[in-house]
This record gives sequence, C-alpha cells and structure tokens, in this order.
Amino acid sequence: MIQITPQMRVLVAIDPVDFRRGIDGLSQLCRGLLSVDPMDGTVFVFRSRSAKAIKILLYDGQGFWLAQKRMSAGRFRHWPTATDAVSRSLAAHEFTALIWGGNPSVAQAAPMWRRIPIDPPVARPS
Repeated sequence: MIQITPQMRVLVAIDPVDFRRGIDGLSQLCRGLLSVDPMDGTVFVFRSRSAKAIKILLYDGQGFWLAQKRMSAGRFRHWPTATDAVSRSLAAHEFTALIWGGNPSVAQAAPMWRRIPIDPPVARPS
C-alpha cells in the first residue's frame, strides 16, 4: 500500500502523457521534462490524453511503485493547469481530492505548520 503523508512532495504533470510508458519511460519524463530526480521520494502524477486515467510513480527507497487508476465513468475534470510550467506541486489533501475526481484547488485543510507561542515560565511556589 502506498501511503501519502503531508510531508511528501507531490508533482502533477500538466500535459497528458503516453500511457504505454511504464516505470522506465515515466522516470525519463521526470528527469527530462520535469527536471526532477525520480528517486528523491517525490510522488509523480500523470494523466492520460482522454483524462480517464492517471498513473502515480513513487520511489520508496527500495524500488519504484507504479499505480494506475482508470475511472469507470466520467473523467478527471479538474486537472491542474499552468501557462508557464510543465508541472504543479500539490499538498497531500489536494492530491487526495484529485485522485478521487475532485477539484484540488478548492480542497481545504488545516495549515501544515504554525508557530505555537511559548509562554514565559510560571513561577512555582516553594
């Protein structure tokens, strides 16, 4: 089972890819097109031309995982876009919305990190 944690980096390829590509072909796209090492722990998400399927590529330190999801009805309608980039980074909760066919741009979650104020030490009576 692949577990996506909030600390993981998720990159979504904007343009569709040829779904005949396997692990080696998608790894080449990561290096060449996205300029990212596919073995650095990043989760890569690719979409088919018909937008009915996605592939997820992930290296876990021992080997590659390649998962595919094909919609039985409908398409992945809310795919991230960018005019000046080939990929877009998503937070874990946005990634979850995307793979369930939702709109990642409206997915909401609590902030990843926030500073907790440190109160001055309390003097204890002796």
